[in-house]
Amino acid sequence: MKVAIITGASSGMGKSTAHILHKKGYTVYGAARRVDQMKDLEEKGMKTIALDLTKDDSIVNAVNHILEKEGRIDVLINNAGYGSYGSVEDVSIEEAKRQFEVNMFGLARITQLVLPVMRKQKSGRIVNITSVGGKIYTPFGAWYHATKHAVEGWSDCLRLEVKEHGIDVVVVEPGGIKTDWGTIAAENLQKTSGNGAYANFANKVAKGMKQMYTGNQLTDADVLGEVMAKAATESNPKKRYVKGYMAKPAIFIRKWFGDSIFDKMIMSQFK
Repeated sequence: MKVAIITGASSGMGKSTAHILHKKGYTVYGAARRVDQMKDLEEKGMKTIALDLTKDDSIVNAVNHILEKEGRIDVLINNAGYGSYGSVEDVSIEEAKRQFEVNMFGLARITQLVLPVMRKQKSGRIVNITSVGGKIYTPFGAWYHATKHAVEGWSDCLRLEVKEHGIDVVVVEPGGIKTDWGTIAAENLQKTSGNGAYANFANKVAKGMKQMYTGNQLTDADVLGEVMAKAATESNPKKRYVKGYMAKPAIFIRKWFGDSIFDKMIMSQFK
């Protein structure tokens, strides 16, 4: 039976993907800091494990535990992440580093640890969940977008390196998804830049984010769960999967109309 690890499986897209892969017959390990929020996975026959991507010993222990129990790892879905929003001037470098620790370096570390067993198996699938934010940009999201742009480039390099060992590297770029991500990011933005030099613009952006993430236009997390499961299991996967509210239009406008037009489009949302 194939073994899949899904980080950030305590909610949203990660939890949805776990349920789908379990139904497909995979041995699924949901990994997250909030183990108590994965009880429903355990009740359905899946396995859970504590994972803090900012702590190396947590990452090492999680992978070693799975290898001791299962002897193999076939799929790693790097889904965990969060959005640290605030002006570049206001966000502390300590917080900026934490954003990279979770969204980039933690992802990289767990990938390093599963690659040897995948090479030995001569097969494996690494699915990195970036974001439309890895191709575009929004005000006050500099550190978040920096991590997602980094994961995009990092994934492309890795894909070339591991191809000869039978390992696939796939990127999934979600657009606007119905999760708590946006409201949490908006609250972080108000806390960080809701007062001071950037307050007027920051509060407009935060208000817009809250309205979007509490509205009805965003894509359901289960839709992305299906896409992520497809990326993890298709015999000949695409290099990238793009899905979710405004994902394809935003990428298209940025690519074909250039930065000036994209700037105007983004800023028009906050007038």
